[in-house]
Amino acid sequence: MNISILSPSHSRRFLRWAVAAFFFVQGLSFAAWASRIPDIKRLMHLSEGGLGTVLLALPIGLMASLPLSGWMVTKYGSRKMVFVGAILYALTLTCIGFVTRVEHLVIVLFAFGLWGNLTNIAVNTQAVEVEQAYGKSIMASFHGLWSLAGFISAMIGSIFISKGVPPHIHFVFIAIAALAIILIANRHSFPDRGQSKENAAPLWVKPDRDLLILGLIGFCAMVCEGAMFDWSGVYFQEVVAVPTQWTSLGYVAFMATMTAGRFTGDWLANRIGRKKILRLSGILMGTGLAIAIALPFLETATLGFLLVGFGVSSVVPLVYGATGRSKSMSSGMALAAVSSISFIGFLIGPPLIGIVAQFSNLRLSFLIVALLASCTAILASRSKLI
Repeated sequence: MNISILSPSHSRRFLRWAVAAFFFVQGLSFAAWASRIPDIKRLMHLSEGGLGTVLLALPIGLMASLPLSGWMVTKYGSRKMVFVGAILYALTLTCIGFVTRVEHLVIVLFAFGLWGNLTNIAVNTQAVEVEQAYGKSIMASFHGLWSLAGFISAMIGSIFISKGVPPHIHFVFIAIAALAIILIANRHSFPDRGQSKENAAPLWVKPDRDLLILGLIGFCAMVCEGAMFDWSGVYFQEVVAVPTQWTSLGYVAFMATMTAGRFTGDWLANRIGRKKILRLSGILMGTGLAIAIALPFLETATLGFLLVGFGVSSVVPLVYGATGRSKSMSSGMALAAVSSISFIGFLIGPPLIGIVAQFSNLRLSFLIVALLASCTAILASRSKLI
């Protein structure tokens, strides 16, 4: 859609802020849930193994919805689907706080993953449209707002926990804030195109070579991202052998530079090019992990994780932005295909680390992650869409 024919309420500035608001709402809602997992575990009387099993429901819901989400965004439009998905995501968050049985928690978390991914595909489709209207890279800043919202929501969660506020009150508070933002943002979101030919799109379309390469780039980066989320603290505890109060330092370092990198990634991509940024990202991820593996000391491991955060930060936003330039299928279907491949890396990365560490050691596990992360640089050179 040509941006010049939009009404004043749909100016580029309003469009950008509307899409940013939906990214912010997603980060706000997800981090609210994540911050109360220990409380949910305690209230539901779950063991570590039981919690691990229950937590699988969310990514299963996410994966199950990938082809359906792309089809719904293509058929009904990203504007409608981001509105519906975001509302259901916020409402499902409140349900998590009120469940009292484990089987109900599994069902609700499955739905949370389902609506979360529908919103994710729809809002990234919106972001692709806005980025094309701007004619330059702005995708990383949207993902940066997701990270910033997650940080703010985690801080809110910490305050509520310290005051003894139960999860259901916390979740209702976040949901009300989210719904207010959604209702305001929806007025200015990107209008849907007329898609009469695309309305008959199948549930799943096999990605072409160019989209497959983008999916593999996302896969390599998300293996690394999943490793940082789930294993950075364990690595600092067992390999770096830091005092207890420093075990989260690696994770904090990673999150800080990942968030900062997303807010500077667009400027760098527009200045030196997307392909160079992705090559540099692969080098930074591989180098950062190599430093942490070869020199497992507090200062050097922290430096390594800082570099990994910078490396990871722009990969997925740039991959999603490039996906929207595909001519072989609609943006929604293309994003669903690339997301499917990418998220497999996020899901199998952490278990793979655990399996390898069980039979060998954690440093070897991180070496495998480093090699996969470095492949980002090689694959970026082969992509025609970047």
